[in-house]
Order: sequence, then C-alpha cells, then structure tokens
Amino acid sequence: MNKVCAVMGVGPGNGEAFVRRFCSEGYQVAMLARSEDYLKQLESAVDGAHAFTCDLMEPAQINSVLAPIESKLGPVSVLLYNAGGGTFKNVEEASLEDFEANWRINVQGLVAATKAALPQLRQHDIASIVVTSASAATRGRANTAPFASAKAAQRSLVQSLARQLGPERIHVANVVIDGVVDLPCTRQMLPDKPDEFFVQPCAVADAVWNLCQQDASAWTHELDIRPFGENW
Repeated sequence: MNKVCAVMGVGPGNGEAFVRRFCSEGYQVAMLARSEDYLKQLESAVDGAHAFTCDLMEPAQINSVLAPIESKLGPVSVLLYNAGGGTFKNVEEASLEDFEANWRINVQGLVAATKAALPQLRQHDIASIVVTSASAATRGRANTAPFASAKAAQRSLVQSLARQLGPERIHVANVVIDGVVDLPCTRQMLPDKPDEFFVQPCAVADAVWNLCQQDASAWTHELDIRPFGENW
C-alpha cells in the first residue's frame, strides 16, 4: 500500500514545505488548494506531488475530492489541515460576514475534511491528523476578533477529535505557530527584521513530520513552536 498524505491548504510557505518534506520520505502527496496553476507548477517540480484543485471553504468540494485521491494514490494515512486564513479586526470593525468566513475555513473546513478522510484513515493500523494553528487560538487580542475566535474553536475541535480518535490509533495533533512565517511578502512587510525573527517553513515541516512518527504511547497533542525572540 502506498504511503499517502493529503495536505489541505498548499501555498508558498508551510503548505509547500509539508509537500516537499513528505515527498522526500517516499509519500505520495495530494495537494489541495484553489490555485490550480500554482499546484500544477509544484506538481511538475516535486516527485510524488499531485495536484487536486479544491476550495476548502466548500464542504461539497472537500467531500468529493477524497474519492479521486484514493483512486489515484491509495487511502490517505496522514491528513495535514493547513488551511486557515484570518481577518484581523476588532469586534466593531469586523462584519458578521468576516466572522463567518473565518469560521468556515478554520472550523467547518476541518470538520468536512475529517469526515471525508476518516474512512481512508481507518484503513491503516495507525494514522495522523495534524492541524496548523496559531497563537491566536490561545489568546484573543483586540484586533484579532474573527481570527482568534475561529482558531480557539478549531483548537477545541481538535481536542475533541483527539479524544474520540485516539483509541482508534489515529493521532490528532495541533501545531501552534507563534511567529511570522518567512515568506517574500512578510520579508517585504518587515524589511528590518533579522533572519532569526522569522519562522522557517522547512523547520515547521520537520516538526510536523516528527509528530507523525511518534509512538502511540507518547503522542504529542499540542506543540508550540516559535523563534527564540518571539515575545510570548
């Protein structure tokens, strides 16, 4: 049986780093995102990467894409939920639509992905679901009302999933990234910051890979990762 990983939410940064890391370990990796052109470019550049266009705001698309993944690659044993955009406004500035959009990508999308993937995950002796989170899940600052509330709900959902699925030997873990991910756009926004200020996507991918290799007797449920200079 092929080793198959599905990365939901692939773009430059952590998503691409996950794809490259798992492909380097011999996995067939299904890449899910809205940008077909970007996925196709990555597919041609990375051996073992496969593009599946999907809008993670649409549960019907998530549900329908899992069958083609299994048909082409085999049943998924690792699900990485990396989708999680945010709106950074206070409660007065944010619209109800802002709150709904944040909930849909961070919570509804994870629910839909888990429901769709579980029949495949259960085909394996051991499997993993890893969710990319943020420090906003643990502290709601004034100008993060939509994002923080959605991430806090997502964190609680992950705890519930871990308690339900752990006895089935499905390892569910939450990775709290506390810091600014090193991307061309963040470098442009923060040109005076030194290299060590930024979170390196390849290092995040190493941490997630290691989570997926843990023995079931010593699973990590929540992992905080941050650069040493981050104020926490």
